[in-house]
Amino acid sequence: MTSVDVETPHGPARAELHCAEEGRAALLLGHGAGGGIAAPDLVAATRAATESGVHVALVEQPYRVAGRRAPAPAKQLDAAWLAVVQDLGERWFADLPLIFGGRSSGARVACRTAEAGAASAVLCLAFPVHPPGKPEKSRLPELDEVEAPVLVVQGERDAFGQPEPSQNREVVLVPGDHSLKADVDAVYRATQEWLIRVLRLLD
Repeated sequence: MTSVDVETPHGPARAELHCAEEGRAALLLGHGAGGGIAAPDLVAATRAATESGVHVALVEQPYRVAGRRAPAPAKQLDAAWLAVVQDLGERWFADLPLIFGGRSSGARVACRTAEAGAASAVLCLAFPVHPPGKPEKSRLPELDEVEAPVLVVQGERDAFGQPEPSQNREVVLVPGDHSLKADVDAVYRATQEWLIRVLRLLD
């Protein structure tokens, strides 16, 4: 594991790199709004990826690196994320397909930046379709705009809602709520099976 700092327009971000033995692609994962990169579902996805031949970068947004818990505005999150993508793509993952991903808020960032960052696929862990109890405030357009293959791993009892599958979007429901802590093995299996299929498409 290697930790690298990356300058962004909104202060330094940090990436924790977990390298596979033979990397065929790289998966960049962002954290949730108030959480960090040690979230159980992110750890499970990291293990699934590295064991499948995919390097992983767990990305800490500048506000977390600075010690703040309250997230930055969406535009700042997206700009910082794209700066990290560019830096890691040049310095560490040259010539490799990049897969974007994250949990909750991090999944939203991955979706919003997928086109600009030329993501080959997007992994969404606990995508927050709407705020709890407010289905009218839907964030589904962020998910719908992604043209690359998408996997959404969602808790069966997620108060933030559940997206429907679509032409390029798989949705896997696993036991538990928005935290995805109840069955991390299910998160691991869903992620690994999808990544193996994505790698076949990329080869």
